[in-house]
Amino acid sequence: QVQLVESGGGSVQAGGSLTLSCAASGSIDKRNMMAWFRQAAGKQREGVAFVDSYGITKVVDAVKERFTISRDKVKNTLILQMTNLQPEDTAMYYCATSTQGLFSIRWPGYDAPTQYDYWGQGTQVTVSS
Repeated sequence: QVQLVESGGGSVQAGGSLTLSCAASGSIDKRNMMAWFRQAAGKQREGVAFVDSYGITKVVDAVKERFTISRDKVKNTLILQMTNLQPEDTAMYYCATSTQGLFSIRWPGYDAPTQYDYWGQGTQVTVSS
């Protein structure tokens, strides 16, 4: 069993910044792929940023100039730094991990929610204009 607990969400004005944290505990393997997803009201869950089993990171094009993902393997913590936030970034943000063996962002399916078998409860980010 793996437990993921997100924190750091909140309400900010456009142009503001937030840093989300995800604390992982339980049967977590430091090589497990981890990711941040988000889901806005009425929309499908979408991947935002990923770090694979080999430490390679990827941030989706829509936010890559503004978001940074990092992983502290000692503290078992996944971080998402978000700058210049815009109203379209408003969503529930989820941390997720895949315990299905080693996985690379070079392989198809890394960004599919179905690849991830453990999820946090989410942290809300609200950006006002």
